[in-house]
Amino acid sequence: MKLSQFKFKLPLDQVALYPHSVEHTIERSDGTKQTFCVTRRDEARLMVLHKKSGEIEMFKKDADGNPIEGEFLEFRNVIDYFDEGDTFVFNDTKVSPVRLYGTKEKTDAKIEVFLLRELNEEMRLWDVLVEPARKIRIGNKLFFDDTSSMVAEVIDNTTSRGRTLRFLYDSPHEEFKNNLFALGEAPLPRYIIDNREDHHATEEDLEQFQCVYAKNEGAVTAPSTGLHFSRELLKRMEIKGVNSAFITLHCGLGNFHEIEVEDLTKHKMDSEQMFVTKEACDIVNDTKKKGHHICAVGCSVVKATETAVGTDGLLKEFEGWTNKFIFPPYDFGFADSMVANFYHPESTLLMSTAAFGGYDAVMECYKLAVKNGYKFGCYGDSLLIVND
Repeated sequence: MKLSQFKFKLPLDQVALYPHSVEHTIERSDGTKQTFCVTRRDEARLMVLHKKSGEIEMFKKDADGNPIEGEFLEFRNVIDYFDEGDTFVFNDTKVSPVRLYGTKEKTDAKIEVFLLRELNEEMRLWDVLVEPARKIRIGNKLFFDDTSSMVAEVIDNTTSRGRTLRFLYDSPHEEFKNNLFALGEAPLPRYIIDNREDHHATEEDLEQFQCVYAKNEGAVTAPSTGLHFSRELLKRMEIKGVNSAFITLHCGLGNFHEIEVEDLTKHKMDSEQMFVTKEACDIVNDTKKKGHHICAVGCSVVKATETAVGTDGLLKEFEGWTNKFIFPPYDFGFADSMVANFYHPESTLLMSTAAFGGYDAVMECYKLAVKNGYKFGCYGDSLLIVND
């Protein structure tokens, strides 16, 4: 397929800059009222695409099964489409506060440093992105706190914005890493940071830009579909008998890179590290053998499971890297259901979703989402694709 086939007009005000929240007003004893917002992960909107029939659901239904116009489905309604014995597959990667702000020695120029990955624990070497890159050269030193205790030296140029930093910090590795991350903020995507008034993440983002089941540190951006799952929703799933299986794929920034070729077969994805354990394989393979549904939570899970699935349709243990790029047409070998966020035009995440749900049907969902004011992006609303 062609890149231009995934282009659509997305109004800027439909890009979610903050998590879904609800407004509450309380009346005090003196008669005054106070209004405040509470974040509700699982109350964002949910659209449902029935892959075989082509039906698209947006609204809740009355007792007779008729849609209630204006009462949109909420994400927590996702459980209504699954039964006892079905399994959800989650990505339990954990995001660290890897966006830091330092100052360049002598000039005091403010420099944004985005930590991509640690290259060498003993030498404190990190692969990073810097902004503005034109100001940072080999030999420059960057200071990250007022006491000048966290200092890094630029020792190599890797790409136009990429640098290798050596942190000059003498302490045990765990203490160094804790102190380094204490200076950072949640690594929200640029489309959020650049459009917020203060151009920064908040303290609340450290919790909100993290899945409640996150466990294995290594991601530099969140597997965003998983952000919708609250502890309460996970408990309701458990009570209903819906299983949970966890794989790990450390999400990188490759999904946010612009595609520069029209022919999608010529686009190369960045590699991401992933792990599929025997425990996860046992849960999902048992589910499949018994004829129950398997729902992949997000494009990262689809990528991981399609990397690790065997020719027999069963998931295999895996430890390594994947650069799989999924776009239509694609013959999926594992999950039969998928839940995804609404993504930006021409993004690899939209392409992966369209491959799973069918290009025409998914693009119709996106058309309805724009028309009906759904929110897009990491903090946006969701699309459930079921196989009926």
